[in-house]
Amino acid sequence: MTEITVCIGSSCHTKGAYLVVERFQDIIREKGLDDQILLKGSFCLGKCASGTTVRVGDNYYTSVESKDVDKLINEILNGTIGGRR
Repeated sequence: MTEITVCIGSSCHTKGAYLVVERFQDIIREKGLDDQILLKGSFCLGKCASGTTVRVGDNYYTSVESKDVDKLINEILNGTIGGRR
């Protein structure tokens, strides 16, 4: 299972974190990925100046917007990020 953590701390919140979370939730539901992806929230991933931060496995992505989520999910499913091969 791939774990995705979205920062929902105050800085990321003001930069659209909840829209990112909602998009992840929509895609996971639409594609039936509940058994493959665990979506979590965190109050700080330590990159507050860089926009909404998402961690996939050991990889950090900053300045993530809801429009970026589809690409991240595709990369996860293709095994290019998040430890899936």
